[in-house]
Amino acid sequence: MTANIRIGQGFDIHAHTDDPTRTLILGGVKFPGARPLAGHSDADVVAHSVADALLGAAGLGDIGEHFPDTDPKYKGIDSLTLLREVVDKLHTLGWTVANVDCSLICEEPKIAPAKAAMQKNLSDIVGAPVTVKGRRAEKLGAIGRGEGIACLASALIVKES
Repeated sequence: MTANIRIGQGFDIHAHTDDPTRTLILGGVKFPGARPLAGHSDADVVAHSVADALLGAAGLGDIGEHFPDTDPKYKGIDSLTLLREVVDKLHTLGWTVANVDCSLICEEPKIAPAKAAMQKNLSDIVGAPVTVKGRRAEKLGAIGRGEGIACLASALIVKES
């Protein structure tokens, strides 16, 4: 039996907002009191980048093609719900996720206290290990100035044939 192995990369970035009705959510973890992100959905850059990496690995395009920000049904949606849909699409095609690795880039909030919870949320949905690393932009560029948060993800998927 041979295995097909594919790798995908995901990226997402959102600007901060001062909208008092929003809450910062990263990897499905709420950060009360932290400056939230603007977006059509809940703007969870970690869940979005993981979904994008999985879609790319499977050759299914990108998150915007599947969940366009012009569609009102995705307004305010929990991004973990979108990630579940992506994983279901992969499973339907016979793909299994081997692992996902994320680099979350922001000056604030501190990621370490919530890292284990983020990894558990994402791993439970994906069905494989998902690691999250907090990174700072060291005051360089828009992220370094605290204008937003970005996340990069790499995913490995496998199909037994």
